Amino acid sequence: MSDLNEEYEDFIDRPIVMVGLMGAGKTSVGRALARRLGIPFVDSDKEIEAAAGCSVVDIFSMYGEEEFRRVEQRVIERLLDTPPALKVISTGEGAFITPAVREMVLARALSVWLRADLDLLVKRTNSRDTRPQLLNADSRKILGQLINERYETYALADITVQTRDENLRKTLAKVLNAIEDYSNNKEKE
Repeated sequence: MSDLNEEYEDFIDRPIVMVGLMGAGKTSVGRALARRLGIPFVDSDKEIEAAAGCSVVDIFSMYGEEEFRRVEQRVIERLLDTPPALKVISTGEGAFITPAVREMVLARALSVWLRADLDLLVKRTNSRDTRPQLLNADSRKILGQLINERYETYALADITVQTRDENLRKTLAKVLNAIEDYSNNKEKE
């Protein structure tokens, strides 16, 4: 799968990078978006795990967040540099917060922030044990802190799509419309 669906050729000309907090829907929406566009989907956390030979949780516990961010930056750079040029990349919640990653994404890709409210994030993350920051912690408190610390930076993304507790098809339609609107506005500039 690497031929862009003809319907989208006029407004997709670079990789699309999904950013946002854990639970916002970056992976599920990103996968659906790639499928609709007819281009590959890549989850940067899965690529990091493949490169490291262990889980993100294990990397955090063994080496710490700083080392994880270094590996994450290298992996995202590789994903942006390697063919096919058109793909959808889902990133971990901290990737876009890292200045070097953010600059790279803003310069070489189309960034889409999936913005979600606290209640939705808590609902979506409480049933999973793959979130290093939420293990043995008050998820509402941690996610609230992350919203306060990171939403201003996520707002630097090219596109913001407010996600809700709705079906994937509806969120996907909002993302596609936002990408098309962004492309049309860029053409007018």
